[in-house]
Amino acid sequence: MERIGIIGGGQAAAALAARLREDGFAGAITLIGAEGVPPYQRPPLSKKYLLGEWPQERLFLRPGSFYEEQDISLCLGTKAVRLDAERCEVTLESGETLAFDKLALVTGARPRMLPGALFEAGRPPAGVHVLRTLADADALGPEMTAGRRLVIVGGGYIGLEAAAVARDRGLEVTLIEAAPRILARVACAETAEWFTAFHRGRGVTIITDAGITGISGRERVGRVTLADGRTVDADLVLVGIGVDPETGLAETAGLAVDRGILVDECGRTSAPRIWAAGDCTVFPWRGRRIRLESVQNAIDQAEAVARDMLGNGAPYDPVPWFWSDQAEVKLQIAGLGHGHDRIVVRESEAGRSHWYFRGGELLAVDAINDPRAYMVGKRLLEAGRNPDPAAIADPAVNLMALLRG
Repeated sequence: MERIGIIGGGQAAAALAARLREDGFAGAITLIGAEGVPPYQRPPLSKKYLLGEWPQERLFLRPGSFYEEQDISLCLGTKAVRLDAERCEVTLESGETLAFDKLALVTGARPRMLPGALFEAGRPPAGVHVLRTLADADALGPEMTAGRRLVIVGGGYIGLEAAAVARDRGLEVTLIEAAPRILARVACAETAEWFTAFHRGRGVTIITDAGITGISGRERVGRVTLADGRTVDADLVLVGIGVDPETGLAETAGLAVDRGILVDECGRTSAPRIWAAGDCTVFPWRGRRIRLESVQNAIDQAEAVARDMLGNGAPYDPVPWFWSDQAEVKLQIAGLGHGHDRIVVRESEAGRSHWYFRGGELLAVDAINDPRAYMVGKRLLEAGRNPDPAAIADPAVNLMALLRG
């Protein structure tokens, strides 16, 4: 009987295992996850779950019975510490070695932490958090009580989503961003300006272009010192400065790695019989190599890998999409805006949208409380069509007509 191993316990792992069974794989499937719980949704951790609106059970991608019914073995709460690529063998931290015929690495990413030198004790004291896992959310949530002072380091989506939740829970919030504006890596200036005004209107203090030189408190965090000498009192600090792909296992096994596990258009690594998918991978996409951190990529690339493992593969060529819920605002993004030279702003009764162009080519759209603009933009990108920027900017033009045209 053929044996497939899946190393990783997140969204990509669940999607890959399910797709293998749906496409008729009858062999053994073993899913190895470092966390002690079955695969779950990560996006709600910084939104509904942190706000207390979702119970833990709602996070799980599948009921516990699913894995038993589908004969998928779960090996949870243990790490894979060694990979022998030639033998296709995995050694667990317990010392147990598991052999497979094929392997999929869906190891995800880990949150970055501030350098130890910034902390008074040389390490993060109590009250300093990151937010990536269920355990992280369970540690942070009980500390978010009304009246406390939360300092968020990093103006990306995690930081902004947490800021919205914290204000709803009655905390004082200061967000510190090292770049000249928030969302510098992931969105255009127009989108960043809109969200800056939105969060400031909700009482969030946003400080940009600000480096951090120290965080005081040996046992418990107490103050954050900025490079210009200013200090911000803090009862809590949330560090949201991005993630790094989990490539350690692949690197020590000798697989090709460059800012992620290198895979081809079908998800194959440099080692025979080993594939990879999700946040940990760098893959070819329209003439360049990219790494995507998104639920869409985790699911779709994992399913593409499953099909290729079964001999039914096809090149993976996604139109990336993302979303972010911040209080009553939903931001929906389709495409990748890197390399744009023009932003076209469209106002509508529902909200507004920012359309990224390079010359006459549509690259991406950011839709703020405007699901129709998102839907139209995504469909145009999927079809490879480039609408007239003047038509996009004209509120008298029906967006649906652009699809028909």
